[in-house]
Amino acid sequence: MSEEFKEKLKRYGEGTLPDEDRDEVERELEKMEAYQAYLDELMGEEERASSEVKNIKFGKGKRNRPGKEKKIIRWGKWRARISNTLTVISAFLIFLIISSVITAIFYSTGERGETYSDVVSSAIAVSQPNTIVHLSSGTGPFFSMNLTSKIEKQVGDEQITVGDYSMKLLFGWARLYNYSWTDDSRSVGYYFVYPQENQSATNSMDNSNEWERLEKLPEGTVAEAYLSFDQFFTTDELLKKFEPKNLQPLWFAADTGPRTRQPVVNDPLGFPYMPIWHDDDMKVIQESKEKRGWFGGVTSRSSVSPSVESYGDGELRNANFLKTLHLMQEHKSIADRVIPFIDLDDSISYLEKNGVRLYGAVVTGPVKELLKLKEETWVSDLHVGEVRLWNWQDRES
Repeated sequence: MSEEFKEKLKRYGEGTLPDEDRDEVERELEKMEAYQAYLDELMGEEERASSEVKNIKFGKGKRNRPGKEKKIIRWGKWRARISNTLTVISAFLIFLIISSVITAIFYSTGERGETYSDVVSSAIAVSQPNTIVHLSSGTGPFFSMNLTSKIEKQVGDEQITVGDYSMKLLFGWARLYNYSWTDDSRSVGYYFVYPQENQSATNSMDNSNEWERLEKLPEGTVAEAYLSFDQFFTTDELLKKFEPKNLQPLWFAADTGPRTRQPVVNDPLGFPYMPIWHDDDMKVIQESKEKRGWFGGVTSRSSVSPSVESYGDGELRNANFLKTLHLMQEHKSIADRVIPFIDLDDSISYLEKNGVRLYGAVVTGPVKELLKLKEETWVSDLHVGEVRLWNWQDRES
């Protein structure tokens, strides 16, 4: 900035600059913030030195020259601030659009979104006895996917809502998850009793209160019960135990090695009565494609799952259980977030070496039918879960 121009700025601030030079200075002020900063300094010194207001006559009238120049300077500042703000907002909107497009492409490529949803629902199914989720997924901005579902349990012949579940994923990493139970008793949790070599250790656990609670329930009710056994059963053996009973098995607890071998198991690993079918298990029986637009289209498929015997097909059920664990193992960053208390590698290795051995189960049915289990020597412990009014259709014996 030349000394000549500085002098013009000073005279401009004092209001003594001729009109022909004033227009030139005002044009420069709009372009160069450096001039505005320098003039700010001069104006501040002027205000501290004197409060006198000068009225200078130019042309036909008189104008308050310093006041006008201050307004021009203030407007220049605000215009710069507005311009910067609009630039930031525009950049944010562009980034939002780009990130949303990248997010949609990422989760749709290779059906990643469906796979991640399958891993989460499978992890819940094998670690939370008689807990059912039907996850809904939705992609959001900033490379995230949200999974949400009602948490349901089967009691009798009905599925009841007992809470809400949500999880947020960032690309392939599970970040946040939340169980929100509507039933306060879930904070206590249910458990199984592991078969002990010294059976007196198992028998020393007093579960008379649970049987008494069951006896006091009205006959016209159905309940959920957590059963523990005094020995291990294969899947086929256990299913045959339940075949003649007017009860519905829901979930089986499997021995997964040393971590399970404690008197009370609060973090079981097992599988539901109905296998967890995955996308590659399904058989497509009908497929149709509908073209939409120049490049888009929608494909609709109808598929069926493999058939399974109600009280048999133990090998098929066991294979499905191991396949589900291997799927979770492939996506450990997600599965470990859902079941941090279970070592998948050790559990899979133990199951493949020793086979699937069951020590507990969750069943449901009429209270009067559950009470009959007290006479079964292989049932060592019972814990009552959810109870509802009668909603039962008798099973064939």
